[in-house]
Amino acid sequence: MRMHLTSAAAALVLFAGVGAVAAEDVVITPEQDTVVREYVKKQPLASVKIPGVELNVGTALPDTVELHEVPNVKYRYVVIDNRTVLVDPSTRKIIKVYN
Repeated sequence: MRMHLTSAAAALVLFAGVGAVAAEDVVITPEQDTVVREYVKKQPLASVKIPGVELNVGTALPDTVELHEVPNVKYRYVVIDNRTVLVDPSTRKIIKVYN
């Protein structure tokens, strides 16, 4: 029994570490946030509707949604339901929702 608990504890620590690394991959610096905010004000997009998709951090957007580039930032944006959404183009997951 002790061996199973030790293995379970080791697995828990391993998975916790993986989650922490994944969370660190998406870092928006204050400078990037400012660039995004200023750019989307100057380059407004028409809002689109995506039935069945909730605007939450971590939600993946369908491939049919066109993502738009922000100069000097690796992330892309789109306006959904009149809210600007910042997306990681490699995963298509929402990383920030602006109001």
